[in-house]
Amino acid sequence: MPEATAARLSVGDRFPHLELTGIDDEPIAIPDPAGALTHLQFRRFAGCPICDLHLRSITARLDEIAAAGIREVVVFHSSPAELRKYEKDLPFPVIGDPGRKLYRRFGVEASAKSVLSPGAWRALPRGLWHAFRTALSKRRAPVPAHPTNGNLGLPADVLIDADGRVAAVKYGKHAYDQWSVDDLLAMAPRVIR
Repeated sequence: MPEATAARLSVGDRFPHLELTGIDDEPIAIPDPAGALTHLQFRRFAGCPICDLHLRSITARLDEIAAAGIREVVVFHSSPAELRKYEKDLPFPVIGDPGRKLYRRFGVEASAKSVLSPGAWRALPRGLWHAFRTALSKRRAPVPAHPTNGNLGLPADVLIDADGRVAAVKYGKHAYDQWSVDDLLAMAPRVIR
């Protein structure tokens, strides 16, 4: 049974001004005070191989994303300590939300559909392969045995303009249902005018 959440965001909604704290205690303001678009990603748990597969694609093209005027911010439903173990090398702000307050506030759900969809199954072997290779080099478990808040979270993407309006939003139907980098880059010119 899906967890109860608040109403989902829609294009045109006013996104609230948030002052958050990253996993290294850095302040993160949304919307971006410097005027960039903010791509706010809600991912699953620290060490999630499916999430990490997607985040590697973001990292590989981060220069293009930044050149398009987009700042990446990623939220996981794990503690900052867990995130530092698995996600500390990400080159953009990472926020731990083990209480799932942000997830509930913005209607990001958890459901068995996250891992029961063939779309998630297709991504899992590649994600696990990378997780095992990384675990060997870093001498840690490839994935957490018991992730905080479980492994049934669904992803969500929100693109927020500098004025705090939701420019685009996607609520994933399974664990690997999110915007690609190409999707994100195609949206930026429509938002920045």
